[in-house]
Formats: sequence, C-alpha cells, structure tokens
Amino acid sequence: MTAADAGTAIIVFARAPSPGAVKTRLIPLLGADGAAELHARLVKQTLSTARAASFARIELHGTPGIDDPFFRFCAENFAVALLAQAGGDLGARMLAAFESALAVHPCVLLMGSDCPALTAAHLRKADRLLRDGADAVLIPCEDGGYALIGLQRVDARLFDGIAWGSETVMAETRARLRELGWRWRELETLWDVDRPEDHQRLLACGLLDDRRAMV
Repeated sequence: MTAADAGTAIIVFARAPSPGAVKTRLIPLLGADGAAELHARLVKQTLSTARAASFARIELHGTPGIDDPFFRFCAENFAVALLAQAGGDLGARMLAAFESALAVHPCVLLMGSDCPALTAAHLRKADRLLRDGADAVLIPCEDGGYALIGLQRVDARLFDGIAWGSETVMAETRARLRELGWRWRELETLWDVDRPEDHQRLLACGLLDDRRAMV
C-alpha cells in the first residue's frame, strides 16, 4: 500500500490509567482512583470521536508500554491498532509517530486525550485543510498548548526543544513553522481537562458524553 491510496491516519497518544500517574492535578479533588477513572473515560471518548470521523486508520499509541489491560480493552472495543510510544520526551515520541505513519499515509492527525471539546467535525476539517494544501493544521488550547497537530510532511524542528507542558508550546510551534516556511492553518481554540476548574467546566458543559463523538 502506498501513501497515495492509504488515506488519512489518526494517532491518539494516551497514558495507561494508573492511579497516581495520570491527571495528578485533579487528585486533590477526585482522589487518585477518581482521577484515573476520569482519564480512562477521556481516552475512550477520544477514541469514539476518532472512530466517528471515519478515517482510514486509527492508532492508539500507549505509554508506558501496551500491556495494560485498559489498552487491550480499547484496541478490541474501538477496533484500533495498538502501538507503543517511542522513547524520549514528548517531542521525540511525536516525531517518531509521524515519521512512521507518514511513510504510509498522505496525511496524519495526532492528538492527545485531554480535550473532550474536540469532535469528529474538527478532525474532518483538519483533514480537508491538509488535503487542500496546508503543510500543517493545529487546534490550539486555551492553556497555550495544542489539542491536535496534523501534518502531510514532518520535520524534527517542529518537536525538538519545545517546552512541553508549558504555556508557550503553541507560540514556539508557530515560530518553528515560520522558520520552516510552511503553510499552516489553525482551527478554533479549545480547552483541555487538567485542573480542578477544568473539571468543573467539564461537568457544567456536559461534554463527557460518547454521543458527542457523532457531531
């Protein structure tokens, strides 16, 4: 199969929902088990959204490793390919994922699992923009990061030396895109779930609902 006929791939990055290791800023509010349960629900909703977008391939890239029963459950119930994330920091892992997927697919969308406001419509729009000639498409987050990055080609400079987890991620990425001379598009700014105030917003908005994936 060549990139020309393989279609677009979606990659979801996720961490195993181990109590104490995920959504740590929500542990004072929800407890370690409650924060892990919320994380698992967010991952499942993200996969449901990806499935609803109807792309050629969906990959779930897990860390640490892919032996966790939760990852096996997701692979079976959402019909996704399960792969282990590469080593290194987030940038190195994202770069490796893009390099591998773009060797087979003409366009690749990569997202985390912290943004329940992201819908299948966002994914389809990002794909259209790439197919219309954008080198990159991003969905910024209110905290200064991004919820999704889509590429039709990849360069290590997009990911090397970025202060991941900081409020400057999106600004640094824009600067790298300008240096590369790439054409990029941005969709509407969304928000993710990391802090107690985000959790309250999540409850108030009713976003944690798998039916939204069909929007």
